[in-house]
Formats: sequence, structure tokens, C-alpha cells
Amino acid sequence: MNEFVTDTMALVLCLEQRKSGTQAKSLFDSAQRGETVIHVPSLVFAEILYLFDKGRIKTSLERLENYLAQYPNVRECPMSFAMIQAAANIDDIRELHDRLIAGTAVYLGVSLITNDPVIMASRFVKTVW
Repeated sequence: MNEFVTDTMALVLCLEQRKSGTQAKSLFDSAQRGETVIHVPSLVFAEILYLFDKGRIKTSLERLENYLAQYPNVRECPMSFAMIQAAANIDDIRELHDRLIAGTAVYLGVSLITNDPVIMASRFVKTVW
């Protein structure tokens, strides 16, 4: 089965049914059908909490929790020490949160669903959008 990691905005765009990349939309649709696994780093939950509290997004933790319950192939991915070690090797993504999310994808050996231009330009991370 194909597996991917999502970053915060890719997941938010999916949940809010906003425009996203063709591949990103296809991957979330595939996960909803049970054909693909999408790992959600625990840091993404914290970013969603922060962005919702600041009024920047409409997606609440409750909405996210319901989505995860409805679609079991979109799975929580707790951060581990090994993932942080993988992130430590990524020297071309300066923002800590992005670096840790990218490190999760690198550690798992899968592509990251993102539209972040800095992450997409990284020589360490495979991305799809």
C-alpha cells in the first residue's frame, strides 16, 4: 500500500475542501477509500490548534478528530527521537516545525504532501502536490 506524510496546510486544505494540488487531492481521496495511508505527524495537530485559535483556519481539533475517526487510513504519527534525528540532517529547511514534519517523511522513507516551496526545494525530502 502506498504511504505518505502530510504537512499542516495540505491536511487543512483537504478538510476545508479548498483548492489543493491535483496529486494531493487524489491522495486524500485514495486514503478516504482505504487505498492509501497518510501519516499525520503529531506536530500537525499542534499547528492546527494554533492556527484555529488565531482564527487563520476553520478546522478545529474536533473536526480533525472526526475526520481521523471516519477515515482510519489517515493516521496519527507520534514524533519519535529517531524522527528528530532524521530532521537534524535536513539543513536546507530552517523553520523548525517544517523541518520536523519533513524529518518524519524522511524517517518513514515516504513522500511528503506539501505545497511549501521551501520544503519542495529541499534536497532531502521527496514531495508531492
